[in-house]
Amino acid sequence: MLVGGEGTRLRPLTETIPKPLLPLVDRPFLDHVLDHLVAHGVREVVLSSPYLESAFLPVIEARRGEPLIRWITEGTPLGTGGAIVNALGHVGAEAFLVLNGDILTDLDIGALVAHHVARGATATIALTPVADARPYGLVELDGDGRVLAFREKPAEAVPGEVNAGTYVLHPGALAGFPTGVPLSVEREVFPALIERGEPVHGLVSGAYWMDLGTPEKYLRAHFDLLEGLVAGEVYAAPYRAPSAEVDLAAHLGRWVVVGERATVGARAEVEDSVLHREALVGEGAVVRGSILGTRSRVEAGAVVTDAVLAEGAVVPAGLSLQGARVSAGRTAEA
Repeated sequence: MLVGGEGTRLRPLTETIPKPLLPLVDRPFLDHVLDHLVAHGVREVVLSSPYLESAFLPVIEARRGEPLIRWITEGTPLGTGGAIVNALGHVGAEAFLVLNGDILTDLDIGALVAHHVARGATATIALTPVADARPYGLVELDGDGRVLAFREKPAEAVPGEVNAGTYVLHPGALAGFPTGVPLSVEREVFPALIERGEPVHGLVSGAYWMDLGTPEKYLRAHFDLLEGLVAGEVYAAPYRAPSAEVDLAAHLGRWVVVGERATVGARAEVEDSVLHREALVGEGAVVRGSILGTRSRVEAGAVVTDAVLAEGAVVPAGLSLQGARVSAGRTAEA
């Protein structure tokens, strides 16, 4: 599982916590991915990250039962392909799965593996159809589902199939690529395999799929979970952690998550927002379309709209804040 990204588009949340460890409703996002893998029969996972490596260890140690997790220290960033090459000594001689660690999906992994085996593929890529491929680039297939090319990001909004960030690879697919150097599986490994004539196949799936790379998509993933759009994930809407404190005179909209030991004061209003652990929304404050990081505070009477507050950030009483990102431990200013 590729968990080494620095999550720059999610800053300032990721200033103090890696993107795969950000909470998603009731537990770290990494736990959702691991639980999904276990549900599809995966028993062992290899992880590595050069970014905030020490933050992963308590989360890994807190897990009980499957899967067995092996951690590889990655001293310098190796990119998606370099990280896979670095892990080859831990995957054996048979085909193995590769997942991007920032994708929420209910993809049928067994069906992907079966497709790979049936086609005799060297590599198989899960694909998802999108209405606008501009953020991703398109994957071109022939009539049999064989990948012909990876096209650059289009300049205009066009529909098509894009890389969904889950692969099945045979170890031989990485033969000849150097170890210990940065390498991109999307821009270097897959195109090289296609050029060599290796069987690279794609499986188009209608499974739920969301890249959690931006605040907007991070919020959207929460809302979709609350609406029951992700198979195997069931939550009440709004979601209140058992230890959260929400005043009886406060208002929570349907698309709201209130995390562990978070507090929402009297006459406060929270809509379309996520409150992380120990976040505070003070008396009479209003929070809309925002993410409140761990131990952040929106004090009494403040109004926060479309904002992202990092760990320990503060919005002073009475302040109106719109579209801002407040770094860890900082106080917002008018």
